[in-house]
Amino acid sequence: MEHNILINDFYNEISLNIKSNVTKDELLKNHTYFKIGGPADLFLEPDDEEELKAILNTIKKYNVDYYIIGNGTNLLFSDKGFRGAIIKIGEKFNYIKIENNKLTVGAGTLLSVIAKEALKESLKGFEFASGIPGYVGGAVAMNAGAYNGELKNVVNRVKCMDSAGKIYEFSNEEMDFGYRHSKVSDSDLIVLQAEIVLEHGNYQEIDDKMKDLNQRRISKQPLSMPSAGSTFKRPENGFASKLIEDAGLKGLKYKGAMVSDKHSGFVVNYDNASCEDVLELMRIVIRTVEDKFGITLEPEIKIIGGKL
Repeated sequence: MEHNILINDFYNEISLNIKSNVTKDELLKNHTYFKIGGPADLFLEPDDEEELKAILNTIKKYNVDYYIIGNGTNLLFSDKGFRGAIIKIGEKFNYIKIENNKLTVGAGTLLSVIAKEALKESLKGFEFASGIPGYVGGAVAMNAGAYNGELKNVVNRVKCMDSAGKIYEFSNEEMDFGYRHSKVSDSDLIVLQAEIVLEHGNYQEIDDKMKDLNQRRISKQPLSMPSAGSTFKRPENGFASKLIEDAGLKGLKYKGAMVSDKHSGFVVNYDNASCEDVLELMRIVIRTVEDKFGITLEPEIKIIGGKL
């Protein structure tokens, strides 16, 4: 079936089956921190698990490509956009339930909000995540971390849905957490909810630690420019930012993209960069670091529709 006809048929059917809006030709740059990305054929934000299941079943019926996004903090989309359906697990999945030291949180809940709610209850262990801008779903999927903390240290159970709409629950051990990796990374699973277990602590100490980490983040990271966070994964021995800086690449520009002159671990969109601008600058960085130090940097950001 011709692609546009397929998309129209999908659009007509799904619009009848769910209450939430289905948007055509939605610009993905409006849904990513990089502020880069062309139009998606269809953009959907389900209200709940039942709507998500209905969307996935309709996708299977029409054999439409799809991609799941959250807050878009670590994504780089092609300027050509996405041929298929983008499904955002966002604010409709935003909730926090606290019982003693256990927090049940929806996939669309901001980590910073969880940290603030934990602080109110004098619960410690989540301070490291207070400055990470992502939602729970993406953070769990990639085992997000900062300042010597990772989601795997506090997540007890994770509720997921597969592409057929079937629900699963996994223990921490079953999630197979690793560095920027989880069971979700290698599958069609979509995070719906996580159970986080923290420890009781001292309110002032928790507050002081959160403020300290936040100040360190503000002072060291290029938060005033669009980016997708740390561009490259940490190599086995050392730090990507140090290798990039030692290679003399800090502040290097390629068209609208730049290796941040504040933190060389970030490639930033400093002047209306295209996806290809960012990718070419990443290629230059990878090639130069490999030539100088024999270490091949791997991207930490997710690249959709483009290739390094």
